[in-house]
Amino acid sequence: MNTLALGPSWLDPDYLIQTFGLIGVLVIVFAESGLLIGFFLPGDSLLFTTGLLVTTGKLDTPLWVVCTLVVAAAIIGDQVGYLFGRKVGPALFKRPDSRLFKQENVEKAHEFFEKHGPKSLILARFVPIVRTFTPIIAGVSRMNYRSFITFNIIGGVLWGAGVTLLGASLGKIDFVHKHIEMILVGIVLISVVPIVIEYLRARSQSKKNAGNHGDQGGHDGPGTPNPPAERGRHARR
Repeated sequence: MNTLALGPSWLDPDYLIQTFGLIGVLVIVFAESGLLIGFFLPGDSLLFTTGLLVTTGKLDTPLWVVCTLVVAAAIIGDQVGYLFGRKVGPALFKRPDSRLFKQENVEKAHEFFEKHGPKSLILARFVPIVRTFTPIIAGVSRMNYRSFITFNIIGGVLWGAGVTLLGASLGKIDFVHKHIEMILVGIVLISVVPIVIEYLRARSQSKKNAGNHGDQGGHDGPGTPNPPAERGRHARR
């Protein structure tokens, strides 16, 4: 099976699986689940391709074994990320940018965690980049460990086994074999939709805040008085 390399050839799921086998898949899932350097790895498309190769017999390992190992790697990866976050604490937010580390990724994950709370550990599994940093942020925030374990397991099962089983199920359909490149591109596009939506939302909010600051800065000539002046008149009444 030839797939479309969505970036460097060494990030192509088919290339990775054929070169490193199931061990490579597990290492990548582990790294993307909780190591700072794993945020760029192709988790979703890799798991989908793994399931597809299992069902077509090109990966000679029982599907239940693959799913069990993938889920374990995902859960352990998040566990390592959580412990790392607890150890480094707030210092993570002061770490300077480097080639493999961007402070904005930490900030996005923190906002995601603050917005969704513990369930972010489940939701983040399906959002590239965010899924790598969210368990680390949970550790920094010293999230209750029992709650973390619970949501970590649920997220690991839904994402790790879910995406793999999806690939295995669709792998039995001829259309998928003939259009695997399009399918993988679709998976990547769908996975980045939450990031695009969050970016547009943040951009819209930033413009709105900038407009509010401009309105509060005063006005020239006749018109509606600015909010502070309005509040002042109400106070005098």
